[in-house]
Amino acid sequence: MSNKKRVLCILENGFEEIEAIAPVNLLRRAGIEVVTAGVSAMEVNGKCGICVTTDTLLDEISGDHYDALFIPGGPAVMTLRKNPDIIALIQAFHGDGKPIATICAAPLLLKDAGILTGKRITAHFSTADELPELTGNRIELDAKLLTSRGAGTAIEFGLAFVALLAGETAAADVSRAIMA
Repeated sequence: MSNKKRVLCILENGFEEIEAIAPVNLLRRAGIEVVTAGVSAMEVNGKCGICVTTDTLLDEISGDHYDALFIPGGPAVMTLRKNPDIIALIQAFHGDGKPIATICAAPLLLKDAGILTGKRITAHFSTADELPELTGNRIELDAKLLTSRGAGTAIEFGLAFVALLAGETAAADVSRAIMA
């Protein structure tokens, strides 16, 4: 049986491309399996018009088969906030003690799931009205919640996610390979 970590990455129309693709790329470079799942379709259009074909549809899989959850930001977050299945998925990962990584506006989904009490988080400045507890740091890791500010922190966030799942040595190896 494989000891390889599996990450579920949720993609919906309007996702921020850099925030999704950069971390997925870095995780895969570290040997971590990442499965991209479209919420409404397998072909998902990013905020800037880049179309991505996901690996599967979210309603065709079970979160039980994954070790971590990743949700990028962008306008898609507002659509995801209206989806009770996404909130339930976040609550299930959290309840099982599995890492959850969100970037930009996606930490709003953690708020909606009711899992932020007493947690240090960061996010895009546009979320400050709803997330007054933001630290302003580029990256925050509190227990198994990894959050980051936005597209400009996507590489740093991705490397932190690699470190969380595969260790500091794996993150350093990937960082060195991409000359980060």
